[in-house]
Amino acid sequence: MYDLLVVGAGPYGLSIASHAAAAGLRLRVFGRPMASWRDHMPGGMFLKSEPWASNLSDPGGRWSLAAYCEEQGLTARHAEPIPVEEFASYGLWFARHAVPDVDERMVTRVSSGPDGFTVVTSDGEMLQARTVALAVGVMPFIEVPAALRGLHPSLVTHSSHHSGLDQFRGKDVTVIGGGQAALETAALLAEQGTRVRVLARAERLVWNDVPPPWERPWWQSVRSPHSGLGPGWRNWFYSERPGLFRRLPQPTRARIAGTALGPAGAWWVRERVERAVQLMPGHEVTAACAVPGGVRLDTVNREGTAGALETEHVIAATGFRAQPDRLGMLSAELRGALAVLPDGSPATGRGFESSHPGLFLAGLATASGFGPAMRFVHGATFTAPTLVQGVRRRLRATPPRGATVPVPSGSSRTESPAPVSG
Repeated sequence: MYDLLVVGAGPYGLSIASHAAAAGLRLRVFGRPMASWRDHMPGGMFLKSEPWASNLSDPGGRWSLAAYCEEQGLTARHAEPIPVEEFASYGLWFARHAVPDVDERMVTRVSSGPDGFTVVTSDGEMLQARTVALAVGVMPFIEVPAALRGLHPSLVTHSSHHSGLDQFRGKDVTVIGGGQAALETAALLAEQGTRVRVLARAERLVWNDVPPPWERPWWQSVRSPHSGLGPGWRNWFYSERPGLFRRLPQPTRARIAGTALGPAGAWWVRERVERAVQLMPGHEVTAACAVPGGVRLDTVNREGTAGALETEHVIAATGFRAQPDRLGMLSAELRGALAVLPDGSPATGRGFESSHPGLFLAGLATASGFGPAMRFVHGATFTAPTLVQGVRRRLRATPPRGATVPVPSGSSRTESPAPVSG
């Protein structure tokens, strides 16, 4: 019987595992480390967040991105984006040094058990755990516009379905969306010789400004402080005070989660897009159908004028929507037991515990509760220690049947965890 089983080995799962191991919990971690970053992002992409705001979290702060870059002879400077491939390598380095051995098997089912949960792996092994933390990233929550659903994957894909874009060389591709994924995908397509256009609902595309210098006059820092989500007091609150964000009235939290830090492109991709990509803001796809040679898209603009275009392939860079019914590894009983917020996302308590005792959530699924930072790597620095504290509270509140040994505190252990290198 494990104290905690972590499902997922991305930035949130690895960070949670690091803190749980340091707390002395009997722990297992499942998932292919940094899988989304390694398998679902084309080469040539960059991390949008600042290097200093892209750390995975360990209790001592020893295994930072800056430490990795120093060891590798790389630079991690303010306002200089990090390649996605390098960030994925950093995550693997973090896993080797800060986390017990990660089991790369997938978890296929999580159901309620007599003392917590029964977990089944892809090869059929069954394990028992008193608590489970789902840190499954964004892939279960892919969102494709209704008009495009049902079309064959040879015609329509989500932006996260691609680890490379070579198959679109010399073709005509329409990218739908106005955020970083859409704009950077379009830039990469154009740079390899693809005829590409971006179709977005927003009346105009939004571009992030070049961040202010790290060192600047004190009065500029006071007026607009740096934060993990960008400069300004509002962004500072979202990124540095998720615990206080959760105390806001629920309607306020829902409004902020749905509107703050909306679709925008990074400053360093703007010129690449504007010089080579056909931009069609203010257009929405109303219907789509297969035609010889590709897809026909029916559109309407902001004035209500209908239009149509044909393209060989559509890439929907339309984001993700966190809903419990998309967590397919959870049993129907567990999914049905989860309380949800008005936006359909699962409700979580102060320690990231869902409405089902012992089931904890991390990452995108908690953005409506803890704020926009949970959509970014930076949110792991708050989530990991807070969630592990929540796990320890749950373990103290519900000791296993017949147990006489107390749950470990931070300074004593009832059982040694797997060894951690480094």
